[in-house]
Amino acid sequence: MTQADNSIQTDTGDWQQRLDHIVETMRLVSMQTTPEDMTHIYSKRTRQTLDTDRFLSITRRGVTAPNVIVARDQIGKDNTVKINPFRQRHKLPVLSGGLLSELTYSNQTHVLRDFEVADDDPSAPYISGYRLLVAVPVFDEGESKNMIVMLFREPDGFDLELLPQMVWTTNLFGRATHNLVLNEKLREAYGIVDREMKAISDIQLSLLPEDLPSIPGLDIAAYYQPAAHAGGDYYDFFPLSDDRWGILIADVSGHGSPAAVIMAITHTLAHTRTGEMDTPGHLLEYVNKHLARRYTSNSGAFVTAFFGIYDPAQRTITYSSAGHPAPRLKRCTDGSMLLLNEAGGVPLGILEDHEYPHATLSLSPGDQIVFYTDGITETFNHEHEMFGIERLDGVLANCALTARGLIDAVLDEVNDFGRGRDAEDDRTILVARAE
Repeated sequence: MTQADNSIQTDTGDWQQRLDHIVETMRLVSMQTTPEDMTHIYSKRTRQTLDTDRFLSITRRGVTAPNVIVARDQIGKDNTVKINPFRQRHKLPVLSGGLLSELTYSNQTHVLRDFEVADDDPSAPYISGYRLLVAVPVFDEGESKNMIVMLFREPDGFDLELLPQMVWTTNLFGRATHNLVLNEKLREAYGIVDREMKAISDIQLSLLPEDLPSIPGLDIAAYYQPAAHAGGDYYDFFPLSDDRWGILIADVSGHGSPAAVIMAITHTLAHTRTGEMDTPGHLLEYVNKHLARRYTSNSGAFVTAFFGIYDPAQRTITYSSAGHPAPRLKRCTDGSMLLLNEAGGVPLGILEDHEYPHATLSLSPGDQIVFYTDGITETFNHEHEMFGIERLDGVLANCALTARGLIDAVLDEVNDFGRGRDAEDDRTILVARAE
Protein backbone atom coordinates (compact mmCIF):
# COMPACT_ATOMS: atom_id res chain seq x y z
CA MET A 1 0.00 0.00 0.00
CA THR A 2 1.41 3.39 -1.01
CA GLN A 3 1.69 6.43 1.23
CA ALA A 4 -1.08 8.11 -0.82
CA ASP A 5 -3.36 5.14 -0.24
CA ASN A 6 -2.70 5.38 3.50
CA SER A 7 -3.66 9.06 3.44
CA ILE A 8 -6.94 8.42 1.60
CA GLN A 9 -7.91 5.64 3.98
CA THR A 10 -7.17 7.84 6.99
CA ASP A 11 -9.22 10.74 5.61
CA THR A 12 -12.13 8.40 4.88
CA GLY A 13 -11.98 7.07 8.41
CA ASP A 14 -11.99 10.64 9.81
CA TRP A 15 -15.06 11.83 7.89
CA GLN A 16 -16.86 8.55 8.46
CA GLN A 17 -16.25 8.85 12.18
CA ARG A 18 -17.47 12.45 12.20
CA LEU A 19 -20.52 11.48 10.14
CA ASP A 20 -21.40 8.65 12.52
CA HIS A 21 -21.07 11.04 15.47
CA ILE A 22 -23.32 13.66 13.81
CA VAL A 23 -25.95 11.08 12.81
CA GLU A 24 -26.07 9.69 16.35
CA THR A 25 -26.28 13.24 17.72
CA MET A 26 -29.22 14.07 15.47
CA ARG A 27 -30.93 10.81 16.41
CA LEU A 28 -30.60 11.52 20.12
CA VAL A 29 -31.68 15.15 19.70
CA SER A 30 -34.80 14.08 17.79
CA MET A 31 -35.91 11.95 20.75
CA GLN A 32 -36.01 14.84 23.22
CA THR A 33 -39.31 16.46 24.17
CA THR A 34 -38.10 19.38 26.31
CA PRO A 35 -35.75 22.20 25.29
CA GLU A 36 -33.50 21.63 28.32
CA ASP A 37 -32.98 17.94 27.49
CA MET A 38 -32.38 18.67 23.82
CA THR A 39 -29.87 21.41 24.65
CA HIS A 40 -28.10 19.14 27.14
CA ILE A 41 -27.68 16.35 24.59
CA TYR A 42 -26.60 18.64 21.78
CA SER A 43 -24.12 20.53 23.96
CA LYS A 44 -22.61 17.37 25.33
CA ARG A 45 -22.25 15.71 21.93
CA THR A 46 -20.91 18.88 20.26
CA ARG A 47 -18.27 19.46 22.92
CA GLN A 48 -17.00 15.92 22.40
CA THR A 49 -15.71 17.08 19.00
CA LEU A 50 -14.70 20.61 20.09
CA ASP A 51 -12.04 20.83 22.79
CA THR A 52 -13.23 24.15 24.26
CA ASP A 53 -11.91 25.43 27.56
CA ARG A 54 -15.07 27.37 28.30
CA PHE A 55 -18.48 27.54 26.69
CA LEU A 56 -20.98 30.36 27.14
CA SER A 57 -24.53 30.85 25.89
CA ILE A 58 -25.58 34.49 25.93
CA THR A 59 -29.12 35.71 25.28
CA ARG A 60 -30.81 39.08 24.97
CA ARG A 61 -34.35 37.69 25.02
CA GLY A 62 -36.50 39.45 27.57
CA VAL A 63 -34.01 42.29 28.27
CA THR A 64 -33.19 45.60 26.63
CA ALA A 65 -29.82 46.85 25.37
CA PRO A 66 -27.16 46.86 26.61
CA ASN A 67 -28.22 44.05 28.99
CA VAL A 68 -27.61 40.40 28.22
CA ILE A 69 -28.15 37.20 30.20
CA VAL A 70 -25.60 34.42 30.71
CA ALA A 71 -27.85 31.43 30.03
CA ARG A 72 -25.15 28.77 30.18
CA ASP A 73 -21.58 28.67 31.50
CA GLN A 74 -19.59 25.46 31.19
CA ILE A 75 -15.89 25.07 31.90
CA GLY A 76 -13.81 22.27 30.39
CA LYS A 77 -15.59 18.95 29.91
CA ASP A 78 -18.10 19.61 32.67
CA ASN A 79 -21.58 19.45 31.13
CA THR A 80 -23.43 20.10 34.37
CA VAL A 81 -26.06 22.82 34.23
CA LYS A 82 -26.42 24.43 37.64
CA ILE A 83 -29.36 26.63 36.62
CA ASN A 84 -32.02 25.54 34.14
CA PRO A 85 -32.19 28.51 31.73
CA PHE A 86 -35.68 27.58 30.56
CA ARG A 87 -37.33 27.23 33.97
CA GLN A 88 -35.11 29.28 36.31
CA ARG A 89 -34.47 32.31 34.15
CA HIS A 90 -34.80 34.66 37.13
CA LYS A 91 -31.68 33.10 38.68
CA LEU A 92 -29.43 33.69 35.69
CA PRO A 93 -26.75 36.44 35.87
CA VAL A 94 -27.44 39.65 33.91
CA LEU A 95 -24.58 41.66 32.40
CA SER A 96 -25.12 45.34 31.69
CA GLY A 97 -22.89 46.28 28.76
CA GLY A 98 -19.36 45.06 28.17
CA LEU A 99 -17.71 42.97 25.47
CA LEU A 100 -20.19 40.07 25.53
CA SER A 101 -23.03 42.55 25.16
CA GLU A 102 -21.32 44.25 22.21
CA LEU A 103 -20.78 40.90 20.50
CA THR A 104 -24.35 39.75 21.03
CA TYR A 105 -25.98 42.94 19.75
CA SER A 106 -23.64 43.17 16.73
CA ASN A 107 -25.45 40.43 14.72
CA GLN A 108 -22.04 39.26 13.50
CA THR A 109 -19.69 36.29 13.88
CA HIS A 110 -16.49 37.19 15.75
CA VAL A 111 -13.04 35.63 16.12
CA LEU A 112 -10.82 37.42 18.69
CA ARG A 113 -7.21 36.35 19.28
CA ASP A 114 -5.10 37.60 22.17
CA PHE A 115 -7.85 40.02 23.08
CA GLU A 116 -7.83 42.16 26.18
CA VAL A 117 -10.73 43.01 28.46
CA ALA A 118 -10.77 45.69 31.14
CA ASP A 119 -11.06 44.57 34.75
CA ASP A 120 -14.27 46.57 35.20
CA ASP A 121 -15.89 45.04 32.11
CA PRO A 122 -18.96 43.03 33.25
CA SER A 123 -17.73 40.23 30.95
CA ALA A 124 -14.30 40.00 32.61
CA PRO A 125 -15.18 37.17 35.08
CA TYR A 126 -16.17 35.00 32.14
CA ILE A 127 -13.60 35.73 29.40
CA SER A 128 -10.42 36.97 31.11
CA GLY A 129 -7.40 34.68 30.79
CA TYR A 130 -8.35 33.19 27.43
CA ARG A 131 -6.48 33.85 24.18
CA LEU A 132 -9.12 32.91 21.60
CA LEU A 133 -12.81 33.82 21.54
CA VAL A 134 -15.17 32.53 18.86
CA ALA A 135 -18.69 34.03 18.94
CA VAL A 136 -21.46 32.56 16.79
CA PRO A 137 -24.77 34.50 16.50
CA VAL A 138 -28.07 32.61 16.63
CA PHE A 139 -30.72 34.49 14.68
CA ASP A 140 -34.45 34.84 15.24
CA GLU A 141 -36.61 37.30 13.25
CA GLY A 142 -33.45 38.66 11.63
CA GLU A 143 -31.72 39.54 14.90
CA SER A 144 -29.07 37.75 16.92
CA LYS A 145 -31.19 36.89 19.96
CA ASN A 146 -28.57 34.45 21.28
CA MET A 147 -24.81 34.12 21.02
CA ILE A 148 -22.70 31.00 21.44
CA VAL A 149 -19.23 31.90 22.77
CA MET A 150 -16.33 29.41 22.76
CA LEU A 151 -13.17 30.27 24.70
CA PHE A 152 -9.73 28.69 24.31
CA ARG A 153 -6.52 29.15 26.28
CA GLU A 154 -4.47 28.71 23.10
CA PRO A 155 -4.81 31.15 20.16
CA ASP A 156 -5.02 28.28 17.65
CA GLY A 157 -7.39 26.13 19.71
CA PHE A 158 -10.11 26.17 17.06
CA ASP A 159 -10.00 25.23 13.35
CA LEU A 160 -11.57 28.21 11.58
CA GLU A 161 -12.40 25.99 8.59
CA LEU A 162 -15.20 24.60 10.76
CA LEU A 163 -16.69 28.02 11.52
CA PRO A 164 -19.10 28.37 8.53
CA GLN A 165 -20.55 24.93 9.21
CA MET A 166 -20.83 25.76 12.91
CA VAL A 167 -22.77 28.96 12.18
CA TRP A 168 -25.13 26.94 10.01
CA THR A 169 -25.71 24.02 12.37
CA THR A 170 -25.90 26.22 15.48
CA ASN A 171 -28.64 28.33 13.94
CA LEU A 172 -30.59 25.27 12.80
CA PHE A 173 -30.35 23.85 16.30
CA GLY A 174 -31.33 27.22 17.78
CA ARG A 175 -34.46 27.28 15.63
CA ALA A 176 -35.32 23.71 16.67
CA THR A 177 -34.84 24.59 20.33
CA HIS A 178 -36.99 27.71 20.03
CA ASN A 179 -39.74 25.68 18.37
CA LEU A 180 -39.61 23.20 21.23
CA VAL A 181 -39.89 26.07 23.72
CA LEU A 182 -42.96 27.35 21.84
CA ASN A 183 -44.43 23.84 21.73
CA GLU A 184 -43.95 23.48 25.47
CA LYS A 185 -45.66 26.82 26.10
CA LEU A 186 -48.45 25.77 23.75
CA ARG A 187 -48.94 22.51 25.65
CA GLU A 188 -49.11 24.43 28.91
CA ALA A 189 -51.63 26.85 27.41
CA TYR A 190 -53.72 23.97 26.08
CA GLY A 191 -53.59 22.39 29.53
CA ILE A 192 -54.96 25.56 31.11
CA VAL A 193 -57.69 25.83 28.48
CA ASP A 194 -58.53 22.16 28.86
CA ARG A 195 -58.94 22.50 32.62
CA GLU A 196 -61.08 25.61 32.19
CA MET A 197 -63.24 23.87 29.60
CA LYS A 198 -63.63 20.90 31.92
CA ALA A 199 -64.81 23.28 34.65
CA ILE A 200 -67.28 24.88 32.22
CA SER A 201 -68.50 21.43 31.25
CA ASP A 202 -69.06 20.46 34.88
CA ILE A 203 -71.03 23.66 35.48
CA GLN A 204 -73.08 23.08 32.35
CA LEU A 205 -73.90 19.49 33.29
CA SER A 206 -75.05 20.71 36.70
CA LEU A 207 -77.68 22.84 34.93
CA LEU A 208 -79.28 19.82 33.28
CA PRO A 209 -81.83 17.80 35.27
CA GLU A 210 -80.03 15.52 37.70
CA ASP A 211 -82.98 13.11 37.71
CA LEU A 212 -85.81 12.84 35.24
CA PRO A 213 -89.21 13.66 36.74
CA SER A 214 -92.01 11.16 37.12
CA ILE A 215 -94.74 12.42 34.78
CA PRO A 216 -98.09 10.63 34.91
CA GLY A 217 -98.87 8.90 31.63
CA LEU A 218 -95.38 9.32 30.15
CA ASP A 219 -92.32 7.11 30.02
CA ILE A 220 -89.43 9.56 29.49
CA ALA A 221 -85.69 9.27 28.87
CA ALA A 222 -82.97 11.72 27.81
CA TYR A 223 -79.43 11.69 26.44
CA TYR A 224 -76.89 14.50 26.07
CA GLN A 225 -73.40 14.50 24.53
CA PRO A 226 -71.44 17.70 23.81
CA ALA A 227 -69.16 17.71 20.78
CA ALA A 228 -66.42 19.27 22.93
CA HIS A 229 -66.05 19.62 26.70
CA ALA A 230 -68.92 22.08 26.76
CA GLY A 231 -71.73 22.66 24.33
CA GLY A 232 -74.90 24.59 23.62
CA ASP A 233 -77.60 21.92 23.83
CA TYR A 234 -80.10 22.16 26.67
CA TYR A 235 -83.14 20.26 27.88
CA ASP A 236 -85.27 20.74 30.99
CA PHE A 237 -88.56 19.96 32.71
CA PHE A 238 -90.87 22.39 34.53
CA PRO A 239 -93.60 21.38 36.99
CA LEU A 240 -96.72 23.48 36.31
CA SER A 241 -100.14 23.91 37.84
CA ASP A 242 -102.84 21.22 37.51
CA ASP A 243 -100.18 18.46 37.38
CA ARG A 244 -99.00 19.69 33.97
CA TRP A 245 -95.36 19.48 32.93
CA GLY A 246 -93.31 21.68 30.63
CA ILE A 247 -90.74 19.96 28.39
CA LEU A 248 -88.04 22.16 26.87
CA ILE A 249 -85.27 21.34 24.41
CA ALA A 250 -82.95 24.00 22.95
CA ASP A 251 -79.82 24.36 20.86
CA VAL A 252 -77.52 27.40 20.95
CA SER A 253 -75.81 28.35 17.69
CA GLY A 254 -72.10 27.60 17.62
CA HIS A 255 -70.06 25.29 19.81
CA GLY A 256 -67.76 25.26 22.82
CA SER A 257 -67.59 27.76 25.64
CA PRO A 258 -69.47 30.66 23.90
CA ALA A 259 -72.42 28.36 23.26
CA ALA A 260 -72.19 27.01 26.82
CA VAL A 261 -72.40 30.55 28.21
CA ILE A 262 -75.55 31.34 26.20
CA MET A 263 -76.95 27.97 27.24
CA ALA A 264 -76.42 28.86 30.91
CA ILE A 265 -78.09 32.25 30.36
CA THR A 266 -81.04 30.55 28.64
CA HIS A 267 -81.37 28.15 31.60
CA THR A 268 -81.35 31.05 34.05
CA LEU A 269 -83.94 33.03 32.10
CA ALA A 270 -86.22 30.00 31.78
CA HIS A 271 -86.12 29.46 35.54
CA THR A 272 -86.62 33.10 36.49
CA ARG A 273 -89.94 33.51 34.71
CA THR A 274 -92.68 33.77 37.30
CA GLY A 275 -96.46 33.63 37.15
CA GLU A 276 -98.89 31.28 35.50
CA MET A 277 -97.81 29.73 32.19
CA ASP A 278 -100.98 29.49 30.13
CA THR A 279 -99.27 28.71 26.84
CA PRO A 280 -95.76 27.54 25.92
CA GLY A 281 -95.33 30.73 23.88
CA HIS A 282 -95.26 32.77 27.09
CA LEU A 283 -91.99 31.13 28.16
CA LEU A 284 -90.39 31.44 24.73
CA GLU A 285 -91.37 35.11 24.47
CA TYR A 286 -89.93 35.88 27.89
CA VAL A 287 -86.61 34.16 27.18
CA ASN A 288 -86.44 35.65 23.69
CA LYS A 289 -87.00 39.22 24.88
CA HIS A 290 -84.22 39.09 27.46
CA LEU A 291 -81.78 37.28 25.15
CA ALA A 292 -82.28 39.77 22.34
CA ARG A 293 -82.22 42.79 24.63
CA ARG A 294 -79.12 41.94 26.66
CA TYR A 295 -77.10 39.02 25.36
CA THR A 296 -77.34 38.18 21.66
CA SER A 297 -77.93 41.46 19.85
CA ASN A 298 -74.20 42.11 19.31
CA SER A 299 -72.85 38.56 19.28
CA GLY A 300 -74.89 37.11 16.44
CA ALA A 301 -75.80 34.11 18.60
CA PHE A 302 -79.30 32.67 18.68
CA VAL A 303 -81.13 29.75 20.26
CA THR A 304 -83.52 27.31 18.62
CA ALA A 305 -86.02 25.93 21.12
CA PHE A 306 -89.12 23.77 21.39
CA PHE A 307 -91.35 23.98 24.46
CA GLY A 308 -94.26 21.66 25.03
CA ILE A 309 -96.76 21.54 27.92
CA TYR A 310 -98.11 18.06 28.63
CA ASP A 311 -101.48 17.79 30.35
CA PRO A 312 -101.92 14.26 31.79
CA ALA A 313 -105.62 14.82 32.52
CA GLN A 314 -106.40 15.69 28.90
CA ARG A 315 -103.59 13.53 27.42
CA THR A 316 -102.56 16.48 25.24
CA ILE A 317 -99.36 18.32 24.44
CA THR A 318 -99.53 22.02 23.63
CA TYR A 319 -96.36 23.36 22.04
CA SER A 320 -94.52 26.30 20.50
CA SER A 321 -91.31 26.23 18.46
CA ALA A 322 -88.58 28.81 17.96
CA GLY A 323 -86.90 27.55 14.82
CA HIS A 324 -86.14 24.14 16.34
CA PRO A 325 -86.27 20.83 14.42
CA ALA A 326 -89.83 19.54 14.71
CA PRO A 327 -90.13 16.57 17.10
CA ARG A 328 -91.25 13.30 15.49
CA LEU A 329 -94.46 11.71 16.75
CA LYS A 330 -94.83 8.02 15.94
CA ARG A 331 -98.39 6.77 16.36
CA CYS A 332 -97.88 3.10 17.06
CA THR A 333 -101.63 2.39 16.80
CA ASP A 334 -101.61 2.93 13.03
CA GLY A 335 -97.91 3.37 12.18
CA SER A 336 -98.29 6.96 11.05
CA MET A 337 -95.61 9.62 11.54
CA LEU A 338 -96.53 13.18 12.49
CA LEU A 339 -94.45 16.32 12.93
CA LEU A 340 -95.01 18.83 15.71
CA ASN A 341 -94.53 21.72 13.31
CA GLU A 342 -97.83 23.64 13.31
CA ALA A 343 -96.69 26.43 15.68
CA GLY A 344 -93.36 27.90 14.71
CA GLY A 345 -91.42 31.13 15.00
CA VAL A 346 -87.91 32.53 14.59
CA PRO A 347 -85.10 31.38 16.90
CA LEU A 348 -84.73 33.09 20.26
CA GLY A 349 -82.50 36.14 20.54
CA ILE A 350 -83.11 37.63 17.10
CA LEU A 351 -86.33 39.69 17.24
CA GLU A 352 -87.01 41.13 20.69
CA ASP A 353 -90.81 41.45 20.44
CA HIS A 354 -91.55 38.31 18.44
CA GLU A 355 -94.68 36.36 19.40
CA TYR A 356 -94.83 32.57 19.39
CA PRO A 357 -98.14 30.84 18.53
CA HIS A 358 -99.07 27.42 19.90
CA ALA A 359 -100.81 24.26 18.78
CA THR A 360 -102.31 21.31 20.65
CA LEU A 361 -102.16 17.60 19.86
CA SER A 362 -103.86 14.67 21.57
CA LEU A 363 -101.82 11.60 22.50
CA SER A 364 -102.83 7.94 22.48
CA PRO A 365 -101.24 5.04 24.37
CA GLY A 366 -98.10 3.89 22.59
CA ASP A 367 -97.42 7.25 20.92
CA GLN A 368 -93.76 8.12 21.09
CA ILE A 369 -92.45 11.65 20.70
CA VAL A 370 -88.77 12.15 19.88
CA PHE A 371 -87.35 15.59 20.66
CA TYR A 372 -83.82 16.08 19.31
CA THR A 373 -81.18 18.58 18.28
CA ASP A 374 -79.68 18.61 14.79
CA GLY A 375 -76.49 16.98 16.05
CA ILE A 376 -78.41 13.70 15.75
CA THR A 377 -79.68 14.02 12.18
CA GLU A 378 -76.62 15.94 10.94
CA THR A 379 -74.14 13.24 11.89
CA PHE A 380 -71.82 12.53 8.95
CA ASN A 381 -69.97 9.38 8.02
CA HIS A 382 -66.53 9.16 6.37
CA GLU A 383 -68.15 9.43 2.92
CA HIS A 384 -69.68 12.79 3.99
CA GLU A 385 -73.20 11.36 3.91
CA MET A 386 -75.65 12.74 6.47
CA PHE A 387 -77.64 10.52 8.83
CA GLY A 388 -80.81 12.45 8.07
CA ILE A 389 -84.48 12.27 9.01
CA GLU A 390 -85.30 9.08 7.12
CA ARG A 391 -82.82 7.00 9.11
CA LEU A 392 -84.17 8.46 12.35
CA ASP A 393 -87.74 7.58 11.30
CA GLY A 394 -86.55 4.09 10.46
CA VAL A 395 -85.49 3.54 14.06
CA LEU A 396 -88.83 4.87 15.33
CA ALA A 397 -90.64 2.10 13.44
CA ASN A 398 -89.96 -0.22 16.38
CA CYS A 399 -92.93 0.35 18.68
CA ALA A 400 -91.95 -2.34 21.18
CA LEU A 401 -89.20 -0.28 22.80
CA THR A 402 -89.33 1.73 26.02
CA ALA A 403 -88.27 5.37 25.99
CA ARG A 404 -84.77 4.37 27.11
CA GLY A 405 -84.65 1.53 24.61
CA LEU A 406 -85.65 3.87 21.81
CA ILE A 407 -82.84 6.31 22.67
CA ASP A 408 -80.33 3.44 22.76
CA ALA A 409 -81.55 2.23 19.37
CA VAL A 410 -81.17 5.72 17.86
CA LEU A 411 -77.67 6.13 19.28
CA ASP A 412 -76.61 2.68 18.07
CA GLU A 413 -77.81 3.56 14.58
CA VAL A 414 -76.07 6.95 14.66
CA ASN A 415 -72.79 5.45 15.87
CA ASP A 416 -72.91 2.63 13.33
CA PHE A 417 -73.55 5.18 10.60
CA GLY A 418 -70.67 7.41 11.72
CA ARG A 419 -68.33 4.41 12.13
CA GLY A 420 -66.31 5.96 14.93
CA ARG A 421 -66.15 9.47 13.50
CA ASP A 422 -66.12 12.11 16.24
CA ALA A 423 -69.30 14.12 16.72
CA GLU A 424 -69.07 17.52 15.03
CA ASP A 425 -72.06 18.93 16.91
CA ASP A 426 -73.70 18.44 20.30
CA ARG A 427 -76.16 15.55 20.40
CA THR A 428 -79.30 15.61 22.51
CA ILE A 429 -82.31 13.34 22.27
CA LEU A 430 -85.32 13.17 24.54
CA VAL A 431 -88.13 10.59 24.24
CA ALA A 432 -91.61 10.79 25.77
CA ARG A 433 -93.69 7.65 25.28
CA ALA A 434 -97.40 7.77 26.10
CA GLU A 435 -98.53 4.90 28.30
